[in-house]
Amino acid sequence: MKDRNKRDNLYAEGTIITAKENPDLELVITKYCQRIYYCELPGETSGQRFAYFERNLIPPTAKEM
Repeated sequence: MKDRNKRDNLYAEGTIITAKENPDLELVITKYCQRIYYCELPGETSGQRFAYFERNLIPPTAKEM
């Protein structure tokens, strides 16, 4: 088994991001595990999470333009 670099994620936990499928909906990254970002709606406590690969997310700087 390869020893993977622990810093292979592009976005840190707590980053507000959007997904390509719904760019108007803001999400907060709550966890990163095995190249999957787990996100929740800001301020939601329902426990519902969304899972995205990095390629399905819009970088924060790109959505502000």
